[in-house]
Amino acid sequence: MLSMIPYSHGISLGSGEVSSPGCVLSQLLVYPQPAWWWDMARSRNGLDSIITKYVYELLQKECHLKKVTLPVDATESEPKSFIFMSEDALTNPDKLLVLIHGNGVVRAGQWARRLIINKDLDSGTQMPYIKRAAEEGYGVIVLNPNENYIEVEKTKAQVQLSSDSSDEPAEKRERKDKIQKETKKRRDFYEKYRNPQKEKETMQMYIRDNGSPEEHAIYVWDHFISQSAAENVFFVAHSYGGLAFVELMIQREAEVKNKVTAVALTDSIHNVWHQEAGKTIREWMRENCCNWVSSSEPLDTLVESMLPDCPRVSSGTERHELTSWKSFPSIFKFFSEAMDAKNSSVKPAPTRRSNRIRYEEL
Repeated sequence: MLSMIPYSHGISLGSGEVSSPGCVLSQLLVYPQPAWWWDMARSRNGLDSIITKYVYELLQKECHLKKVTLPVDATESEPKSFIFMSEDALTNPDKLLVLIHGNGVVRAGQWARRLIINKDLDSGTQMPYIKRAAEEGYGVIVLNPNENYIEVEKTKAQVQLSSDSSDEPAEKRERKDKIQKETKKRRDFYEKYRNPQKEKETMQMYIRDNGSPEEHAIYVWDHFISQSAAENVFFVAHSYGGLAFVELMIQREAEVKNKVTAVALTDSIHNVWHQEAGKTIREWMRENCCNWVSSSEPLDTLVESMLPDCPRVSSGTERHELTSWKSFPSIFKFFSEAMDAKNSSVKPAPTRRSNRIRYEEL
């Protein structure tokens, strides 16, 4: 019998008893795990790592995506990232779906870590989008915009250099160093208990051309999306992912307009004024984008906006992290209507047109 290990999010680790029967932990805890697994699971960072690896595994085994290393010309010794894509992502002549999650601890294939832990995989991951896309004949590319660096252990020389770099008087620095050492000793003792996986001082080594979500989106566009055979490219971008998409459009406006058919944003935090998006970009977004925002209104109800960019409609939930899941059926309908409108060489379908007209009347 495994002992119960209390976890701060109201989840008990150890016997499979968790706060929600459908959450990912119930699937991870049905079998006894080795001692190191439980040591890792005791800490928040360790649990994040376990969930991330588990979702990566599901993307490959259940969604049949392949892992592609970035940069594409990376040397063996340099830091690397990766994305996931379907086998036909670059060769599908018809449709390509690109998924971009928000900022924070989430990684490729995830919308919200909180939902994965406390609710279920459907609401917290991008798997429903990937599976639906496959059923409807889309190629798929899953971005990984938060994988910007790797952590490596500092050498003794680097640790000493960082402590000796101050311009303070020697006596004051010695007193400060003594206090810092005592503080570090207490912190390291606590950290070793809380997270046995992290005991050394580390430094960040950024991944070439992928050092931020915005850089990552542009890199994947240049090396994959723009090179794909798909006549119709569709984006789903959540939260900070919407900001990354707008930045991509600012940097590659002509290419995006030529290749992208429609963009679905979910509670995007982009700002066309702060990002200095030009008039032609704002006009294109009004015609080709829709933002499903957190709102108490019923799903797809128009929501007033102060910004002159894309229409905003309700996602049917007031919870930011649930917007991608709640708007899921509406987004694929939106894509289908956009593609039909493009193929028939007429204005967008009624839902999009009525939203645009009512938006402009406001």
